Amino acid sequence: MVMQGSVKLAKVLAVTSGGGHWDEMMILAQDLADLEIVYANTFAGLGESAGIEKCYLVAECNRDTPLSVLACARDIWRILTIERPGVIISTGAAPGIIAIVLGRMRGCRTVWVDSVANSLKLSLSGRIAGSFAHVWLTQWEHLARRNGPYFWGSVL
Repeated sequence: MVMQGSVKLAKVLAVTSGGGHWDEMMILAQDLADLEIVYANTFAGLGESAGIEKCYLVAECNRDTPLSVLACARDIWRILTIERPGVIISTGAAPGIIAIVLGRMRGCRTVWVDSVANSLKLSLSGRIAGSFAHVWLTQWEHLARRNGPYFWGSVL
């Protein structure tokens, strides 16, 4: 936990797939600079190339690779056990939704930010996130609905 004034701020676990999901998280993380953030992603070396000290590698997975989904869930569970975050945030894909679901089981607050690439409709993971995430966001105003996802802006 990080102390800000007399308020304890929870450790944040930021989980993404590689590529654009990671890039969006790096933009979002600029607004979270005062928090202790631990990262997890699916591409080796991304954290190091971004100068991030604590970045875990998790198995790449999707709905077509059920064994990889299990491996990713194992990896994320291990990270949750080691790091004990209070908040989980994800910009997407399967590892993110796995982290949101497992995090809820461990009492974490959760935030899903559907990728800006999903301009016509929410991603499958984004639609699933609506059932699990405490905060469910889209980056496209026309995709926002009364009961979520909500539009709070875009990273671009």
